[in-house]
Amino acid sequence: METSFLPTTLPTAKPLPAFRTLSTAASLHPHPRRSTIRAAITRGRKEDTVAAVREQLEGCYLLAGIRYEGLTVKQLQGIRDALPETCRLLVAKNTLVGKAVEGTPWEALKPCMKGMNAWLFVHTEEVPAALKPYRAFQKEERVEETNDFVGAVFEGKFYGPGDFKALETMPSRAEVYAKLLGALQGPATSLVTTLQAPSRDVVAVLSAYVRKLEEEAGAA
Repeated sequence: METSFLPTTLPTAKPLPAFRTLSTAASLHPHPRRSTIRAAITRGRKEDTVAAVREQLEGCYLLAGIRYEGLTVKQLQGIRDALPETCRLLVAKNTLVGKAVEGTPWEALKPCMKGMNAWLFVHTEEVPAALKPYRAFQKEERVEETNDFVGAVFEGKFYGPGDFKALETMPSRAEVYAKLLGALQGPATSLVTTLQAPSRDVVAVLSAYVRKLEEEAGAA
């Protein structure tokens, strides 16, 4: 008779270690700390944008909004490259630009802060030359209707899209300078007519004329 060496009873199985499982609610919501960090980064970027706009407003003669919806990054860069060195094109949200211009003469631009806008900062008195590159872009790309200027502020006055002709046909400093010099050398009636021109033109030319006299006196 064979003897069996198998145990008469099997050992009791040990329970498997318990695994922690994330609750459904926790898995659906991001970590609170990560959310705080993300919010801080977003807030920091907004503050940087407001600061950048305010920096561009320093020494700015004209601020204009351009509807850029539908334009590509390449097209926007092409516009930037074509602008004079005295101009800057900045893409920023209307709310941030609005915050930057609060309490300043540029606040008159708020009526056109709708939709997707890029902002043209002109740091020169030669306004027509600053606007010309974008007009050329509009004509070349045939976007006169879809991507026009939405408005501008110059000397505290708001200019709507239909008012831009006045800005684009402003005489240059050289033209006004020549006109005033001609009036100074001509009859008194010519001088009176010149002095009746917009104050910005007269002041600019008179300043240039004074500088010219000072330079001549210094060279003498």
